[in-house]
Amino acid sequence: MDEKYMNMALKLAELGRGYTSPNPLVGAVVVKDGNVVGSGYHRAAGGPHAEICAIEEAGLKARGATLYVTLEPCNHVGRTPPCTEAILRSGIKRVVIGTRDPNPDVKGGGVEFLREHGIEVITGILEKDVKRQNEFFIKYVTTKQPFVILKSALTLDGSIATSTGDSKWISNSASREFVHRLRHAVDAVMVGIGTIRRDDPRLTTRLKDVDSSDPIRIILDTRLTISPDSKVLNLDSDSDTIIVTGSNIDRERLKRLKRPGIDFMTAAVKDGLIELSPLMSILGKRGITSLLIEGGSRVNGSAISAGIVDKIILFYAPRILGGNDGFPLFTGKGVLNIRDTIRVSDIRVHQFEDDLMIEGYLKGGHQQA
Repeated sequence: MDEKYMNMALKLAELGRGYTSPNPLVGAVVVKDGNVVGSGYHRAAGGPHAEICAIEEAGLKARGATLYVTLEPCNHVGRTPPCTEAILRSGIKRVVIGTRDPNPDVKGGGVEFLREHGIEVITGILEKDVKRQNEFFIKYVTTKQPFVILKSALTLDGSIATSTGDSKWISNSASREFVHRLRHAVDAVMVGIGTIRRDDPRLTTRLKDVDSSDPIRIILDTRLTISPDSKVLNLDSDSDTIIVTGSNIDRERLKRLKRPGIDFMTAAVKDGLIELSPLMSILGKRGITSLLIEGGSRVNGSAISAGIVDKIILFYAPRILGGNDGFPLFTGKGVLNIRDTIRVSDIRVHQFEDDLMIEGYLKGGHQQA
């Protein structure tokens, strides 16, 4: 029965995806005598926490009830008062928690506080599901770096574009809609200057059924060669575009490119490419908790080589390019022995009409922790 109501809380939490960053996704349900008397979820950073919403909806019916909440209730003063005190005042007698708060800066304490005040507390219900739901938050609060997803669309024979760079569209419209949902969910999306030149993408979110938000757009452009006419520099968007360059660039050109909504960042360069591992720390300091890489072969190869990718999402379309001159998923040097290959675990396969999506976590990927 505990799993039934925790699953309800998980579904509620999911409604906050794309709106709560840098906070976690949290859902809560108040149950009394087998009936749900209150429910809620965290809607936005700075807004009421899920437990508070559920308790307020339950009102006096919360007395003697059980609270199901996906994440350990906070026991500290942040933008909002401690949820533990509200639980205590409500008269709830039992609290069932999906997982403990992983944030080392907060150091939990919610479970101990509730138990010290005579409330029965159960933890670890559907814990793996809760951790997967909050993989962005968990990676960020424990490492101060964003959770990184590498996404790409491929033909069945493994090409992401023809020899001319044509890739529109390998995947179908259902797959592309899912990608827009990914963009809505993450804080930032990253591509290289090659993708900007070849495809001239907007890198915005376009969804009809939700009030979607655009991710921050990060462009890797070592020598600052981006055209001022590029769509990413001429958007009506609430999110900024950040151009990451090396230190050896034309400063006059930089001045000409400056405009509202366009930011510049200098990063370390090695062999003509932005070094991605130190860049992740820089992005983390800017509060970016999640990053979607939608690059071409070179950026994908750099990301894999740097070991920054936590999760990979590949869309395979029922198309065959043929030949051996198409763009591969990765460029760069691969391993020499099969025993040294990068392992992918917790594989899941989804079908979007006639496309197959394969997702999994790279060895050491944070969801498995």
